[in-house]
Amino acid sequence: MSNKKVIIYTIIIIAIIIIIPTIYKIYENHNEKLLLVVEKEFSYYAKKCYYEDKCQSLVSLKDLYEAGYLEEKLTNPITKKYYRDDSTIDLNTNKIDLKS
Repeated sequence: MSNKKVIIYTIIIIAIIIIIPTIYKIYENHNEKLLLVVEKEFSYYAKKCYYEDKCQSLVSLKDLYEAGYLEEKLTNPITKKYYRDDSTIDLNTNKIDLKS
């Protein structure tokens, strides 16, 4: 093999070693941010419901749907499945339990 081919193959291998992990990390980071948006929306409306004395400190999605805070069902942005109505958030501990 000539030196030119070895250099080209080396550059291609180095590029692949850098590009694949970078793309994977960007993809994972994007998915985490999508889930964070859904959790923030759930948390926001749960706090709003609680401060208006329409909900207790343990708020479920069903409570928010019935009180009219959420008109559309919350959807997991990655799997495109609806979260179950028994998904809860505890406002005392800020523990979110979203169930698909």
